[in-house]
Amino acid sequence: MRPAHSRTIRLLLVDDHEVVRIGLRAVLNLTPGMKVVGQARGRQEAITQCARLQPDIVLLDIRLPDGNGVETVGDILSVSPKTRILFLTSFADEHTIEEASLSGAQGYLLKDIASHALVRAIKTVASGQSLTDPRIAKHAIGWRHPLTTPSVQSRRPLLSPQELRLLPLVAAGYTNKEMAESLGLSEKTVKNYLANIYSKLQISRRSQVAAFYASSFKGSPAPIAES
Repeated sequence: MRPAHSRTIRLLLVDDHEVVRIGLRAVLNLTPGMKVVGQARGRQEAITQCARLQPDIVLLDIRLPDGNGVETVGDILSVSPKTRILFLTSFADEHTIEEASLSGAQGYLLKDIASHALVRAIKTVASGQSLTDPRIAKHAIGWRHPLTTPSVQSRRPLLSPQELRLLPLVAAGYTNKEMAESLGLSEKTVKNYLANIYSKLQISRRSQVAAFYASSFKGSPAPIAES
């Protein structure tokens, strides 16, 4: 595979404002090494486009007409695990930023960012790094201390073999009842396992479990749910 810096970075824009998408597309398509391969105005369209296009980077707004951008991260990663996600939004409240920083995305930028800074940020994320707008960095707990945050590899062993079996099913959108039937367990046992997963990974949403599964087992064997 060619090194990342020699490849064209393929981008998907997700924003419900057409004028924003037009402006971003104009800037990014004029940038050497970047190409906007698709656009979406909402959550479901973004998931469909990601499944079809497998973009390198998604520029994702927080507020979408049919859902929440933070919760969309896990859905995107479940259909396009190698895609990296960069929030580009006008929302800078502490709660939203903290949720976004734990979602599985790689960065968070405010929409009033200069075009040259946006290009630089996209290249940074494409190279495998994470970032956040310095104006809101104090709230971005998931990216605040990259050198001390437990790596995916170190977090994997925290989960028991039984808990690992749930990950691909959660990522696939199974309900608790469907997981129980698939694994031959009771719903109560499944709920207990999920509670343990949330506690061990310090997360609170199913979409975050899906994001962890997508990033943790990318390029390595995934746990197989026995029938």
